[in-house]
Amino acid sequence: MNLPLRYQFVRDERLGIRLPALNLEWEEYSSTERADILLEWEEIRATIPDQILRVETIIIAKTTQMSEEENFTRSCELNSEIHELASVINDLNIWFRVQQDHETKVHQ
Repeated sequence: MNLPLRYQFVRDERLGIRLPALNLEWEEYSSTERADILLEWEEIRATIPDQILRVETIIIAKTTQMSEEENFTRSCELNSEIHELASVINDLNIWFRVQQDHETKVHQ
């Protein structure tokens, strides 16, 4: 009989990274589990700046395309796409700070 997973990391297609899915409160995990979770998260977290750069590259290309676009409807579509990509960058920045915020709370 398989026990339910206590935690896992699930790929978020929108952000392009795996995110933690914790099924318990942080304090309910053993110190070993917490260390394992933090280690895996740190490996994922280290990829976030590169993911942000990839999204920024797409934004730059779409901005260039929008500045040359003569079709108003397509211009509006590109603007919406750029807005969504900027939202992705914002969310990635929030996730990038998660470990840092946790470490700050632990040391207080």
